Amino acid sequence: MRRIIIDCDPGHDDITAIVCALAHPEQLDVLGLTTVCGNNLLDNVTRNLCQVMTVLKRDCIISKGYDSPMVYHPEPQRAAHGETGLAGPELPEPVIEPISLHAIEFMKKMALEHGKITLVALAPLTNIALFLKTYPELKQNIECITLMGGSRYGGNILEKSEFNIYADPHAARIVFESGVPVVMSGLEICQECSTPHVLIDSLNQGNEAMKMMYDILQFFSEYNRKRNRDCSPIFDVVPVMHLLHPELFETENCAVHIELDGMYTRGMTVFNENDMDSIKNVTVLTHCKDTVVYNQYLLNDLISMTK
Repeated sequence: MRRIIIDCDPGHDDITAIVCALAHPEQLDVLGLTTVCGNNLLDNVTRNLCQVMTVLKRDCIISKGYDSPMVYHPEPQRAAHGETGLAGPELPEPVIEPISLHAIEFMKKMALEHGKITLVALAPLTNIALFLKTYPELKQNIECITLMGGSRYGGNILEKSEFNIYADPHAARIVFESGVPVVMSGLEICQECSTPHVLIDSLNQGNEAMKMMYDILQFFSEYNRKRNRDCSPIFDVVPVMHLLHPELFETENCAVHIELDGMYTRGMTVFNENDMDSIKNVTVLTHCKDTVVYNQYLLNDLISMTK
C-alpha cells in the first residue's frame, strides 16, 4: 500500500486523476488532497475540489496551500479551464470544506505519522518546494515525487515550456535539485496516452457523478474536437496511472535542469544529453506500451467511482 498526498489545482485533468486514484484503495491510500494556485486562483481551485468531492460523496481531507508562485504572479488558464478553473459541469454548493491546517503543515503531519509518503504533483510545485525548504529534515520521509510537468521537446504555454513548470520555475528547480526521487510525466508521454473522444462520449449516461465526469471531459476535449482530432490528452492522469500500472511504461533516468526566466524559455526543462557524467536527477516516463489498455483502465476507474 502506497500512501499518497495529491497536490493539485483542479482543473479538469486533476479531477480525473483524483478519481482514478480514489478508485484503488487497495493500492493507494489517499491521505489527503492539497491545493495550490495554478490553473486558477487558490480559492477557486479549492472550491472546485470541494464541489466535486461533494458530488462523489467522498469525505477526503482537503488542505489549502499557497495562493501565488514563489516569484511570478498567478496566470489563470481560462482558455483551457474556463473562468472558474472547472468549466463545464453544473456543481452544487459544497458540503465539504478544507481543513484549517496549511498544506505544508499537513504534509509534515502525514510524513511524521506514516514514515514514508509519496507526493503526486499535478500542479505548479509551490507547495512541495516550500515544504522541502521549510522541513528539509523530512526529505527522507518522501518515497518519491511523481509529477505532471515539463517536456523534452516542446511546450504548451511557451514554445519550449509546459505550464506547471512555467507557472513556478523557482519551485520546480528546488524540487528537481532536492535529491528526492522525482518521476516526471512530461507533455510527450501525456500526448501519447491521449484518450479517444468516443470513450469520453460513452460516459453520457448514469447518475449525477457520471454526468459530472462526462461534462468535465467534454469541456476539456473541446480544444481538440474543434481541430477535428479524435482524442485528447488528459495530462494529470498519467502519473497516477504510472503508480497503479508501472508495467505499462518505459522510463529513462535523465539529467534535467530548470530555466528560471527568459522570454522564450521560462520554465523550460532542459535535458543535459551531452555530459555523460551529469547527475541523473529525474526518472522520465518515455513510452506507454499499450495505450488501449491504458484507456480501458481509465474508463474502468471512472465507471467504478461514479456508480
